[in-house]
Amino acid sequence: MAKKITRIAKLEFMAMQAKPGAELASLGINMPAFTKEFNEATKDRAGDVVPVVITAYDDKSFEFVLKTTPTPVLLKRAAKIEKGAKNSGKEVAGTVSMDDIRKIAEYKLPDLNANDIDAAINIIKGTAKNMGIKIEGANK
Repeated sequence: MAKKITRIAKLEFMAMQAKPGAELASLGINMPAFTKEFNEATKDRAGDVVPVVITAYDDKSFEFVLKTTPTPVLLKRAAKIEKGAKNSGKEVAGTVSMDDIRKIAEYKLPDLNANDIDAAINIIKGTAKNMGIKIEGANK
């Protein structure tokens, strides 16, 4: 007999730092097993924020899918800034190169709603613009 899905949740944890807590308790899953599996699966992404989609079943079992690091985190790292501009239309928080944008787009492509690398680049450029990050070498 098939397991019944009780909940699907989208959460974010730092790589290798998931621990039992309220957000996992509300899913009704085996928290120690999840944290052990998640931390093991993210050991090569230390220091990154890792989005995860958890499917919880009625027997307290679970499945999870790791996603790529959020675009703003990658852009801030590439621009070497702590946070984006408060007024992105008038302030410049930092700068990134088109090479940085392309690398981020290639990394993010599996999780983006884009059919090719050019569409992914445009999505990343839009996020950078909204954060007040200037793109060097970008033709408008």
